[in-house]
Amino acid sequence: MFLKILPKTYKSSGFRLSAWYSAFFILSSALLLIVAYFFLSSALKKQNREEILSELNELESNYDLNGLTLFEKEVSEYNKYQRKKHFFIRIAENSNRTLYISSPNLWKEFDLNLIEKFTLDANKSWFQLPATEGDYILNVVSRRLNDGRWLQVGMSTEDLEEILERFQKIFLIIMFPLVLLGLSGGWILADRTLRPIRHIIQTVQSIEIGKMKARVQRSNTGDELDELSRLFNEMLDKISSLIEGMKNSLDNVAHDLRTPMTRLRNMAEKALQVDQNVDFCREALSDCIEESDSIINMLVVLMDISEAETGILSLDRKFVNISSLLARVVDMYEYVAEEKGVKLNVNASDELYTTVDSNRLSQALANLLDNAVKYTASGGQVKIESYQNKEELVICIKDTGTGILKKDLSQIWNRLYRGDHSHSQKGLGLGLSLVKAIISAHNGRIDVISNSGKGSTFTISLPSIQ
Repeated sequence: MFLKILPKTYKSSGFRLSAWYSAFFILSSALLLIVAYFFLSSALKKQNREEILSELNELESNYDLNGLTLFEKEVSEYNKYQRKKHFFIRIAENSNRTLYISSPNLWKEFDLNLIEKFTLDANKSWFQLPATEGDYILNVVSRRLNDGRWLQVGMSTEDLEEILERFQKIFLIIMFPLVLLGLSGGWILADRTLRPIRHIIQTVQSIEIGKMKARVQRSNTGDELDELSRLFNEMLDKISSLIEGMKNSLDNVAHDLRTPMTRLRNMAEKALQVDQNVDFCREALSDCIEESDSIINMLVVLMDISEAETGILSLDRKFVNISSLLARVVDMYEYVAEEKGVKLNVNASDELYTTVDSNRLSQALANLLDNAVKYTASGGQVKIESYQNKEELVICIKDTGTGILKKDLSQIWNRLYRGDHSHSQKGLGLGLSLVKAIISAHNGRIDVISNSGKGSTFTISLPSIQ
């Protein structure tokens, strides 16, 4: 079982993110300690050389002032009371033969006979003598004296190596808790980083089992993952709204299709019952075609609304004169309005232009004008007005008709919805839904003000430049 879980854990983003966090922290800490070690080593070596040179300068002055005999005496006295640091001091002939070495017993771990084999050179004053046992060395600097002899001063790196060795032990001791801290810190950081992702996964899993109201728990930190959670919740709300809208639309379509389909069936049954009555059959077929056209028209409009609402409605945008477009739409309904006794008034400037799909916008305006004429009694009027308002082009269609009930105002844009006043009129209940979808596809908006029995005013606002 463990062997099956292990590959899954290894492949998880949480494990890899935790590993990256931990590796970065541990390697950074190790690198910091290594750099500190090298800086410490360099500083100690530099200090070692500076101390040797300082001692060399002091001894050179002493030798030049007192000569070899007094020099040896003072060095011996000095070494007798010097407890902290011991310097290797040697006087040699020009041939590199040893004349004097201070406290030879202190330097037993070095083969001092090897020093006489080195060539004395003023250009190459430093040399190193390794210990016979151990990893430390004797750093020695040489300087030619005024009498032609050579003064050599050195210091063992034993103390330096001990300090560095202690630092290495401390390094190893510190690294153990740092590794634990890096692993635990990496796991905590990975857990906190991926928590919103896990919430999204849990939400999706809940939705898969039918819990459509499940939403991602947000951290409200304002970071990218919190923003992702917000957008994901908004997407779920939108999907839920669309699903609810589809359900309602399908219910309405099923309800509205039942009547024409029943009529189609009844017509077909009656035509079959009449024996060789050609005229009756022709009339039945004509009615069937009319009903099928109505059904097809309903489905086409529903598809147009769906395309517009999802942003995939194809628009053939062109630079259009709004006054000319309104004139064409009004011409289509002028005869109907005149026959019904409704007066049409148009007030639109000839200088109003914008970029729209003239066919789609005409379709929307035609729907609004058709409703205005349809629900306005004889003797009433419908006024169409267009004007520029800042950066928007406004089209108003105002009628003196029956108006819309207050309870219906919030629902008139819904697909297949028909208010109480509209049941007496022929229609599908899709006109206003299509109008709103077309105007929204043009990045515009439509508003309505209406009072029952006092008429309605539909206001379309379109961007002047699109």
